[in-house]
Amino acid sequence: MCTGKCSLFIAISLYPLVLLSILCNILLFFPDWSTKYVKEEHITNEVKYMGGFIGGGVLVLIPALYIHLTGEQGCCANRFGMFFSIIFAAVGAAGAVYSFVVALLGLSNGPLCRTSSVAWEQPFIDKNLRYLKNPNSWTECQEPKNVVQFNIGLFITLMVASVLQGLLCASQVINGFVGCICGTCNDKQVRKSCVTSKRPNFHFLIQTFFSLSHFFFFTGTLSL
Repeated sequence: MCTGKCSLFIAISLYPLVLLSILCNILLFFPDWSTKYVKEEHITNEVKYMGGFIGGGVLVLIPALYIHLTGEQGCCANRFGMFFSIIFAAVGAAGAVYSFVVALLGLSNGPLCRTSSVAWEQPFIDKNLRYLKNPNSWTECQEPKNVVQFNIGLFITLMVASVLQGLLCASQVINGFVGCICGTCNDKQVRKSCVTSKRPNFHFLIQTFFSLSHFFFFTGTLSL
């Protein structure tokens, strides 16, 4: 049993889910692939809550980086490090829950759109998801084009991603407890060689930090 390798697998699995959540949240600001509706503030509050960017993005990415650093050390990851991975994983799980709740609200309340009355409103806000079973009612939204399908697809994707993130973070909590109690490796010789030859790798963390800084700067510029 090697909980360090398990941590590495969990972290690597979280990265694409983080990217997917951030991407979905950014796209929600541009229905019909236009910046017009952002400028006119015809965007729902659920999109502005940025559940995918903050919850499924930043709050999951930070734990993923730490868990990755712990996992990269393999058998050399100590129990103290595994204990901290539990705390980080709990933060990631909280972020996943936030992303899921916001996406569920966004799906339940429906998009903000211009209806036949020429007013901008959320025509499905009181229908408790019943509109999902009645595609004919989607024509109530005349602008932006196909905004109902657009919102449904992205919010459902966010919900699926957040569920997977929550499961992975919960797995790391269990994995961290096992690492704290039993240690990160059951091979004493391998553990001894790790102590004498392997040191923590901070190069990965520094590279990732600068990459993320450029990414967030780019996405912030795009949103503006």
